[in-house]
Amino acid sequence: MIYIDDIFADEVLDSRGNPTIRATIALNNGITCNAIVPSGASTGKREALELRDGDKSRFLGKGVLNACKNVNTTIAEKLIGLSPFNQSEIDNIMKNLDGSDNYSKLGANAVLGISMAITKAAAYALEIPLYRYIGGVNANILPVPMLNIINGGSHADNTVDFQEYMIMPLGFNTFRDALKASAEVYGHLKNILKENGHITSIGDEGGFAPNLKNNEEPIEMILKAIKKAGYKDGEQIAIALDVASSEFVDNKKEYFLSAENRRLDSKELVSYYESLCAKYPIVSIEDGLSEDDWEGWKYLTDRLGGKIQLVGDDLFVTNEKILREGIDKNIANAVLIKPNQIGSVTQTMQAVRLAQRNKYKCIMSHRSGESEDTFIADFAVGLNMGEIKTGSTARSERIAKYNRLLEIENELDYSEYLGWRLFK
Repeated sequence: MIYIDDIFADEVLDSRGNPTIRATIALNNGITCNAIVPSGASTGKREALELRDGDKSRFLGKGVLNACKNVNTTIAEKLIGLSPFNQSEIDNIMKNLDGSDNYSKLGANAVLGISMAITKAAAYALEIPLYRYIGGVNANILPVPMLNIINGGSHADNTVDFQEYMIMPLGFNTFRDALKASAEVYGHLKNILKENGHITSIGDEGGFAPNLKNNEEPIEMILKAIKKAGYKDGEQIAIALDVASSEFVDNKKEYFLSAENRRLDSKELVSYYESLCAKYPIVSIEDGLSEDDWEGWKYLTDRLGGKIQLVGDDLFVTNEKILREGIDKNIANAVLIKPNQIGSVTQTMQAVRLAQRNKYKCIMSHRSGESEDTFIADFAVGLNMGEIKTGSTARSERIAKYNRLLEIENELDYSEYLGWRLFK
């Protein structure tokens, strides 16, 4: 019988130099696996709690020694001796052990680290790839990447309000070709920015962070780069936006676009999106309205839900209960999937299955504070999500996920790349 022989967590650094948890699982057959937990910069108010120490003498209060202690004592005492193959049982034990709705006792970072590491250990014990363990024989869809190549908002110190300007390489037959085209566009964008006197330093997720005159100029810069790379915008490569509007809304549900010195209500902001979609090849808008503006979200969905992908991130926070409410009210048509928003692999899978049953698209997502861990690449393939957000073609913690997807594409005898079929 294979069982969990030891559990351990230690404090390591993420891509922003902040502490995070590396959780390690050792099985009695000698297999040892670890997982590193990511951390977000712009976070939804209803996300599971990321437990930080608060001790200003260490890492400006961001240490995670208490969360590690929770793993090494409370969690370890309950899980050592259990089978690693009982994922849902283990995740439920940790959830009940915490006893809160948001892991405020143990920390979602503590719980997720163990949950991910156990999933990896079980796959290794069975000598099958992680994506195959997660999804079985039907795991065969390589996700379309959403590459954040211009950063703004809380992901960069610049004058752009929208948080992410992304490209989606939809007009290709393989993931490899799609990634090649994306890297070429990214390279040409760097040259175009330089030629126009802009800095080419990069933000948290590898995108450039220039100071531009308004929120449309980044789109125009990207379209020039697509053309320069020899591709056709709207036919091979489309535009996606993560507006992250919760970051610039006030208590009156008015949205202030500082780059343009404009204050808009929900309907006016939706009209602005409509004008952008009419002008540019935009196929997806994430967090177009704030997480509390459900009335505005309904209006947005009624106006644009039949035309483009409308993604709820802060709105749904990978929470099955909140997502169910959105489905019942016909709000949005896609959900961003971030395991650390909810706290465990099992809860993440429950949210994905609910979305897929109700024909909501799912986008696997990294966080702005990432690591070399590639779990989400296998997770996206295992659950046939069809889309993944994991940054630009820069920064090794982002590239690690893309390189893992290239490996998976090579491993699969038969794989699909959805491309434009995502939107048909």
